[in-house]
Amino acid sequence: MSKTKRRYICQACGGVSHRWQGQCPDCAEWNSLVEDTPASVFSAKHDLSNGGRAIEFVPLDAPGEKLERRSTGLPEFDRALGGGLVPGAAILMGGDPGIGKSTLLLQASAKLAQTGADVVYVSGEEAAGQVRLRAERLGHAKAPIRLASATSVRDILTTLGRGPAPTLLVIDSIQTMHSDTIEGAPGTVSQVRGCAFELIRYAKENGTVLVLVGHVTKDGNIAGPRVLEHMVDVVMSFEGERSHQYRILRALKNRFGAVDEIGVFAMAGQGLEEVPNPSSLFLTGRETPIAGSAVFPALEGTRPVLVEVQALIVRLQSGATPRRAVVGWDSSRLAMLLAVLESRCGLNFSSAEVYLNVSGGYRLSDPAADLAVAAALVSALANRPLPLRSTWFGEVSLAGEVRPVAHAGLRLREAAKLGFDAASGPAEVGEVPKAMRYDAVDRLPKLVDRIIGAS
Repeated sequence: MSKTKRRYICQACGGVSHRWQGQCPDCAEWNSLVEDTPASVFSAKHDLSNGGRAIEFVPLDAPGEKLERRSTGLPEFDRALGGGLVPGAAILMGGDPGIGKSTLLLQASAKLAQTGADVVYVSGEEAAGQVRLRAERLGHAKAPIRLASATSVRDILTTLGRGPAPTLLVIDSIQTMHSDTIEGAPGTVSQVRGCAFELIRYAKENGTVLVLVGHVTKDGNIAGPRVLEHMVDVVMSFEGERSHQYRILRALKNRFGAVDEIGVFAMAGQGLEEVPNPSSLFLTGRETPIAGSAVFPALEGTRPVLVEVQALIVRLQSGATPRRAVVGWDSSRLAMLLAVLESRCGLNFSSAEVYLNVSGGYRLSDPAADLAVAAALVSALANRPLPLRSTWFGEVSLAGEVRPVAHAGLRLREAAKLGFDAASGPAEVGEVPKAMRYDAVDRLPKLVDRIIGAS
């Protein structure tokens, strides 16, 4: 019998090495390699005639039971999921500590339980009394949730196997779970992978919706092996700044719906409140225009959100190196846009400090924000305010061209619904709302002339 080979797994990235090293060769983390001996090793030389069972193949178009989605009771949560909970789905939710993951799941569990669903909430981080205190603060102390404080996957599955499978099973969190059949402390790569596998297999076999809460690293990635994100059906990220009121639930992976859909919540004294109109969080309700402010109709999945882009230009009197500070946008994208404005439009930003901010703590990743950022920069540089009820969108190329963007009509309709009567963007936008004036901008110099004036 051949000797089982030793292998060492990085606790930071999940990389595998066949000898111990002080530094992981994949992610360069120090002292993160831990020995992991597999329980069994598969070999093609094994005799497969015994011990296995034949599986049944079915045609792709075979009739079967239709899976009906079930609402969580929170429309914003349902929107991010793609319409609700799918039976047998495995959902992984990550987010920074204290961002509100447990609060959101407890609210959704309570609303679902109040509709007659069997909901099981297992906390590995808090005692049952602590969870009960949170439920009282949220106003859901009377919700018929089966609550437990446990960390052993064997005990959890044994208990659940004694009765009918629940509709929803929440595990808070997967990093606290452990299996006595796997070596290693809770939170290690082998424990997280093995415990998640057992829980997901139970959910698939019994049609239970499984929600796993995941810790995140300092870089914002879900802690543990990367394979965990491949094992589940839905990966969700609960984002937001602690100093800001809003929270965004974003779907990063969804086998049952569209990705990049978001649900918007606001943290209040009674827990998380849904925000049906997110634009109200990110727009400043001022009555007079201010130089350096431009409104951009962003798009999150199928939802348009209007956000305010603010720019500030400070001229330097000495030969000091100017600063470039960005909050809520890509700093390299800003550097590229400044270079285009200097090269194609003749503007001078080299002797000035540039500050760019997206209001409300919102983070922009949409390339259509280029034109709004350019308009805010030019407005701040010339100290000339933009029209108060106007929006700006379009992708800017290195040649200074304003390129078309996706779903322009949807952006315009959302802006018109919120009272904006003017918009500027690429030439190809489709149908423009009747109550809105649209100005096409095909090149960046035209934008500069429009803001500063041809003179």
